[in-house]
Amino acid sequence: MNYFLHPLTLVTFFPILGVVVLLFLKAEQKNAARWVALVTSTITFGISIAILVQFDSSQAGLQMVINLPWIQVAGWNIAFHMGVDGLSILLLLLTTFLTPLSILSTWTAVEDRVKDFMVFFLLLEVGMVGVFLAQDLFLFYIFWEFTLVPMYFLIGVWGGPRRMYAAIKFFLYTMAGSILMLLAILWLGIQGGSFSVPDLIAKGGIPANVQTWLFLAFAAAFAIKVPMWPLHSWLPDAHVEAPTAGSVILAGVLLKMGTYGFLRFNLPLFPAAAVQLAPWMALLAVIGILYGAAVSYAQQDVKKLVAYSSVSHLGFVMLGLFALNPQGIQGGILQMINHGLSTGALFLIVGMIYERRHTRDMDAFGGLWKVMPIYGAITLVVTLSSMGLPGLNGFVGEFAILLGAWDAGQTGALRSVLFAGFAAVGVILAAVYLLFMFQKLFLGPVDKDENRSLKDLNWREIVTLVPLLVFIFWIGLYPKPFFTLMGPSVNELVKAVQTAALAIH
Repeated sequence: MNYFLHPLTLVTFFPILGVVVLLFLKAEQKNAARWVALVTSTITFGISIAILVQFDSSQAGLQMVINLPWIQVAGWNIAFHMGVDGLSILLLLLTTFLTPLSILSTWTAVEDRVKDFMVFFLLLEVGMVGVFLAQDLFLFYIFWEFTLVPMYFLIGVWGGPRRMYAAIKFFLYTMAGSILMLLAILWLGIQGGSFSVPDLIAKGGIPANVQTWLFLAFAAAFAIKVPMWPLHSWLPDAHVEAPTAGSVILAGVLLKMGTYGFLRFNLPLFPAAAVQLAPWMALLAVIGILYGAAVSYAQQDVKKLVAYSSVSHLGFVMLGLFALNPQGIQGGILQMINHGLSTGALFLIVGMIYERRHTRDMDAFGGLWKVMPIYGAITLVVTLSSMGLPGLNGFVGEFAILLGAWDAGQTGALRSVLFAGFAAVGVILAAVYLLFMFQKLFLGPVDKDENRSLKDLNWREIVTLVPLLVFIFWIGLYPKPFFTLMGPSVNELVKAVQTAALAIH
């Protein structure tokens, strides 16, 4: 088979074709650069749809596998090993879906060095897709680190007034965690004789005490990326200073690389440590849920409010994953997708009003619904979806997570249903800060002259937001296809974790 035309190679590296075309454009050809990036990312999304069509949702294992010898030195076998299964297919689709929408949102927002911006954005897509498909630890690490570079430049060059501070903080935090993960990867490769994740899982046999250290080393990298409390302090700075498209992709996809890391590596590679540390991970998740909600309520800057809400929402994802049962993990994966859609849409919405008013201070608005009714209606739907209203996407994921956390308390993976109870309080707090934000921006009289002449959304902005609304309603009203895609892989993962943990005990 020609591996250059393999679906997984194509979906990963096709954006590089767009980068090559962009390099031949002149700096002043701004519109051409935008179109090249948009068409490239849309075709990449088309390739991911073709992968979905070929994907067999009844199979639990990896599909469309590529496993080519790559680096062989002194007995070390590092392979170009990629595959897709129920744990990664939805995240692959989310990445390729959000990228063209993010590029579309930059049409008038990014006017400076447009060609360079699009080059970095397409390179970022290559890294993100690679992270979700890599099945070799060394290959995964390369993609993981690679995503840092384009994101650093997107924040540092096109960000807000404190962009360099935010970019350096983002870079240093993520690098610090990654170094510990690299040491753990080297240990696994040397001791296990392979960097292949399926091979290492099949081999097993890592002593329980060693598992704990390896789990913590991987967790350092992933918890910073999520970000879990108390390792979250880079996130508000990065979000607030990033350009709108950067914020959308940071919240929508980059944070999911952390939660996906726990799912793909920590649970199956270190099952005994996962079971042993699950209550502590759940405790940190619940603190994150409540802390993120409380701090969101205190914000005056709308973008900062949405940024802190991610700490709360991803706390739910972590609680679901460490329930270590099918309903919790499926809820966690679905909530990763939901957060990408809802919070991505919120950042787009904030960016659209910022383009018009060049402020994000809540006190500068009020009564926007009367001036911009289409904008108000779309924002209301997205706000309700983010707070988990039944009938919209957020509710399904949070319900499955709470169900998983509650059940885990009875089976002993998490010691108490208290976690589910406190997490449920987080749902109520989300309604408080999100409705407070909506009321400040949209309701009441239009008492600021600057707001009276604001233009409602144009066609390009509506086209950017409508695809997100479609999925917000689809997942809320009919989530079955999404659960079907991940079901067999999740069930197999849970069974493997529980069996391996029991064998060691």
